[in-house]
Amino acid sequence: MWQEIIYPVAFVLLVLLPAPLLGNYIYRVFEGKIHWLAPVERATLACCGTDGREQDWKSYALSLLAFNGAGFGLLFLILMAQGLLPLNPQQLPGLSWQLAFNTAVSFMTNTNWQAYSGEASLSYFSQMVGLTTQNFVSAGTGAAVAIALFRGIARQQTINLGNFWQDLVRFCLYVLLPIALIMALVLVWQGVPQSLSAYLPFHGVEGQEQLLPLGPAASQIAIKQLGSNGGGFFGINSAHPFENPTALSNWLEMVALLTIAAAMVFTLGRYVKNMAHSRAILGAMTLMLVLGLFVSLSQELKPDHALAQLTTEAGNWEGKESRFGPVLSSIWEVATTAASNGAVNAMHDSFTPLGGMVGMINMLLGEVIFGGVGSGIYGMMLFVLLTVFLCGLMVGRTPTYLGKRLGITEMKWVVASMLVMPVGVLVIGGVTLLMP
Repeated sequence: MWQEIIYPVAFVLLVLLPAPLLGNYIYRVFEGKIHWLAPVERATLACCGTDGREQDWKSYALSLLAFNGAGFGLLFLILMAQGLLPLNPQQLPGLSWQLAFNTAVSFMTNTNWQAYSGEASLSYFSQMVGLTTQNFVSAGTGAAVAIALFRGIARQQTINLGNFWQDLVRFCLYVLLPIALIMALVLVWQGVPQSLSAYLPFHGVEGQEQLLPLGPAASQIAIKQLGSNGGGFFGINSAHPFENPTALSNWLEMVALLTIAAAMVFTLGRYVKNMAHSRAILGAMTLMLVLGLFVSLSQELKPDHALAQLTTEAGNWEGKESRFGPVLSSIWEVATTAASNGAVNAMHDSFTPLGGMVGMINMLLGEVIFGGVGSGIYGMMLFVLLTVFLCGLMVGRTPTYLGKRLGITEMKWVVASMLVMPVGVLVIGGVTLLMP
C-alpha cells in the first residue's frame, strides 16, 4: 500500500516545514514586536489590572496560579448552573458537583479528560463560554511558562522573566485566535456544525425517532487541536462525523495536533540565539515520532491470524472508522499521544498490543515528543538539563548549559519536576485504590 509510506512522510513534513517560520513569529509576538491588535491588547491588559511591568519568578507563578484558580472556579459554577443559563435549547440540567469538579480541573489543567458525553450533558453555553475559553487560556498558560523558562535561560543579569498577563494575552490574541478562526472556517466548509439551533429530530433506518445533535462545534474543535486540548464536543470525539467529517478535516486536525508545539522548539532557539541547539532537540523529537509511526503502522497493517475475524489482509480495522482506516488512525494515535492532546479518531483499545504500546510509551515519557503547547518543550528541557548534568559529571567538568552553571539547586528542581507524574500516578493512584 502506497499510503503506508506517503501518508506518514507527508504528515511529518507538514508538521516540520512551517515550524521555523511559526516559531520566529511566536518569538516576535512574545517580545512585543507584533502590534496589529495593539488596542485590543492594551484594553485586555487594563481589564487584567496590569501595566505590563516584568515580574520575577515568584510573582509570575502567583499570577499564573491565581488566574487558573479563578478559571477553575468560574468553570465549576458554569457547569453546576448550566440549567439556569442561556444557550441551552435541550434544557440540559446542571452537572453534579463531582462531575463539574472533575471537568473543571481537567480543562483548567489542559488535561481534558472527559467523564461525560458532550451532546448529552453540556449546553452550548457550557461548551462555548466554559470549555472553549479554557481551551484557549490553558494552552496560553503552557506557552507562557515555556517562554518564562526561555527568558530565564537566555538572560544573564536580571531576575525578571516577563509579565504573565501580557504573555498570556499576546499568545491567545496573536497566535491562537487567528489560526483557530481560519481553521474553524475550513471545518465549517467541510461540514462541521457551527450552530445555536436545537437538536433536529429525524427517523432512523428502522423508523425510530432520534435527535441529531448540533451546536457550535467547529470553533471548539479548532482550538482543541491547536491548543493540545483534545476534549471532544461530541462523546466519541474526532471519530464523530460532525467533528471530523472528511479526509481534509482529518489531515487538518491531525497536523494541528503538533504544529505549534514544533514551532516552540524554534522559539527557544531564537531566545538563546542558538538555532543549532533547537535543531538538535527537534531532531530527537522527530526521531522518536518516526520510530513510533513505524512501529504502530507496521503492527496495524499486519494481519493477525489469532484475530482472524477482526482483521483483514489490509490490516486491523476493528475499532477504526472506515473513512480513515488503519494508516490514518495509526498516525493520529501516535500524534495525539505525543502531543498530550487526547483527541482520537479510532478506539485505542482496539489497536494491536504493540501498536497500542506506542501510545502508552508516548504518555509515559511525559508527552514530550513535541508534546503540548509549551508543556512539550519545557518537559523536554528537563531531560536536556538532566542529560547535560550527568554528562558533565562523567567527564569531570562543571556542568553548564548554554553558559549557565547547573548546580545542586537546579538539579533538585529538575528531579522534583520529574517526580510529579510518578507520584501522581503511583502514590495517589495507590491511595485511591486503597480507599473504600
